[in-house]
Amino acid sequence: MLKDFAKLETFLVVVKEKSFSKASAKLGISQPAVTQQIKFIEDYLDAQIVERKKNGIKLTKEGEDFYRVVHKLAKAVETAEKDILKIINKEFTFKMGATFTIGHYIIPKHVEDIKDIIKNNVFISIDKTKRVVDMLIDKTIDVALVDTPIHQDGIATREWMDDELVVFSNQQIPNILEKDDLYRFNWICRDEGSPTRQIITEAFEEIDVDCTSFNIKGIVDNSTLAKETISHCIFKNRPTVSIISRSAILKELKEGTLFEGRLKDIELSRKLYIAYNRDRKKDAFIDKVAKYLLDIYIN
Repeated sequence: MLKDFAKLETFLVVVKEKSFSKASAKLGISQPAVTQQIKFIEDYLDAQIVERKKNGIKLTKEGEDFYRVVHKLAKAVETAEKDILKIINKEFTFKMGATFTIGHYIIPKHVEDIKDIIKNNVFISIDKTKRVVDMLIDKTIDVALVDTPIHQDGIATREWMDDELVVFSNQQIPNILEKDDLYRFNWICRDEGSPTRQIITEAFEEIDVDCTSFNIKGIVDNSTLAKETISHCIFKNRPTVSIISRSAILKELKEGTLFEGRLKDIELSRKLYIAYNRDRKKDAFIDKVAKYLLDIYIN
């Protein structure tokens, strides 16, 4: 059992997430695979360790005892991994691909920590989702940070974090937006093919809003361009708005140069993902980077 640490790691993630389905998303494996691994442990111990409840999972007495042992083992493994990386002492540049929002506004503040963890340089390529995925498939990057799951043979995709989207403008707008408010704005919209546009369209359909009826002043293909367009917008007859990741405008919100609004009765958000090639699943550097990013953003 102790030699098969993958199953023990699955158990730890189930406990942390308090859910088989959330553990499945975090680990990048199917929910039946999670269930099967927990059952293997229970068969090995000849004891039930996890009880499924309506609001999550609960450890049995045997499960709590087992958790304490496995948690100590995980800490020891983590220490050993650090020592192994020192032995490897491999000099190289760790290459990451990221979509615009992630690359410009989320990952930069973590680059120095990642460098310290892997004891090597980090290079980030920022591009559209499709291009980032292509780079991962072509193996020109080690890890991809994207805004959509990658359904491609040979690619492992893991849920990373929730990313809130907000309506924003360089003029004051209501904090809570009724759907009628949306028709009173000028709009800078995202291009048809973007994952962000798809999320926005689906959200608007839920509240019976037809975005094709908006007063559209322009189309942009990434968050940086949307932010710059709105920041320098000069339409004065009514506010001009767009939709962007809140993480992209935190500085401007604090400074009072941009303003945000949220849709009434609906949460506008998306999942962000970490992806890598399955044949590098046990790569020490990819594992350390993925673990760090997953640990700092606990959904």
